[in-house]
Order: sequence, then C-alpha cells, then structure tokens
Amino acid sequence: MSNLNNLSEKEQMAAVKRNAFSIEHIDKPSEAIQLAAVKQNSFSIEHITKPSEAVQLAAVSKYGYAIRRIVKPSEDVQLAAVSEDSYAIRYIVKPSEAVQLAAVRGDGYAIQFITKPSEAIQVAAVSENGTAIQCIGKPSEAVQLAAVSKDGEAIQFIDKPSEDVQLAAVKRNAFSIEHIDKPSEAVQLAAVSKNGEAIRHIDKPSLEVIKTALQQDKACLIHIRNFEKIALIALGDL
Repeated sequence: MSNLNNLSEKEQMAAVKRNAFSIEHIDKPSEAIQLAAVKQNSFSIEHITKPSEAVQLAAVSKYGYAIRRIVKPSEDVQLAAVSEDSYAIRYIVKPSEAVQLAAVRGDGYAIQFITKPSEAIQVAAVSENGTAIQCIGKPSEAVQLAAVSKDGEAIQFIDKPSEDVQLAAVKRNAFSIEHIDKPSEAVQLAAVSKNGEAIRHIDKPSLEVIKTALQQDKACLIHIRNFEKIALIALGDL
C-alpha cells in the first residue's frame, strides 16, 4: 500500500476503517485515526508508536489478547484486557493481585497462567470453577473446601482429602462420593441424606446408611445388594 500521508484525515479515516493495518502507512496518525484502526482490528496497535492509554484501552476492550502487542501496559489496561478475556493474563508480566483476581473471577482456569498465586487468588479461582483446583499445586484445605463447595465433583482432583472436605463435597453433590476412597460412615450418611440414590456408589453400606437412603428414596432399593440387611430394614419402621 502506498504512503497515505498526503491524504486528508477524512480519507485516512476511511482507509483504516476498510483495513486497520493501513495505519502502518500513516506517519503520526491522529488519536482519532488510531482509535478507528484498533476498533476495526485490535492488533493494528502494533503499528502505532506509543499509543495513548485511550487507544490501548480501546484495543484490549475489543480483544483482550491485543495486550501482547502493548509495551508495559498500565494496570487499567491490564484489567480491561482480562475483563474481555481472562486468559489474556498469560501475556501480562507480573500482573498485580487485582489483575489476577479479575482474571480468575472471570474464568477460574486462568489461574494456570499465574505464577505462585496467593491463597486468596486460589480461593477466588475455585469459587468461580471448582474443578480449576486441578491447576493448583498442593492447595490448602481452605482452597479445597472452596472448590468442593462450588462443585462436589472437584474432589476427584484432590489428593487424600480430609473428612471435612469429603463431607463438604457430598453435601454439595451426593454423587461425588464415587470419587472418595473408603468414605467413613459419616460421609456415607451425608451423601445418602442428600440423595438416597448415592448409595449405588457405596460398597457394603451399613444398616444405618441403607435405612437413611431408603428414607430418602425407597426406589434406591434396587442398588442395594445385601439382602440380609434389607430384610432387617423391612422388619423395621420403613
């Protein structure tokens, strides 16, 4: 494309609206031209020398990943970028806690792009998406509890969860007991109290667990294989 410097601003504006990258052929484009270009294609910002913060904000607000073309973006620009796309944080060097928080609140899995996130960031991430805990190395019990409280199925990504974490998981989703190795009777009771059908995932349930499950839903009888216990229950109050 030939040099566009001899064109009027109106003609330059028309040119960048047709093809944002034509701004490369304009020396010292006005801010209005720059804004028009990045609104047409955010990545055209790479052809703008020292874009103002307003131009940077316009670019990342349209497409967060455009931040990779910006040198030393301000925190406001970073926040705008991760607000448009949480994963844009992967292109931010040493994001502040505020930027990290905005990113994981938008998508918990953005934590995978954060180096050594604080516990507060971890909690925020799993509170947005419980299964994002699989992206966290050695999460604290507080983080584990936040994760399973959001999504009981997150327990499958936790190594040797405590009974408190197990209880929180089954209270959120009774069927998450499927992912718990040798759950205690207390955990089993919590699960079947939530949903009697959860007994299908319990090996050799106690009489108390069976009774509790049947109190919730007698149809779950089909999942119980210990007929001796069933006979005892039948003689009871059910």
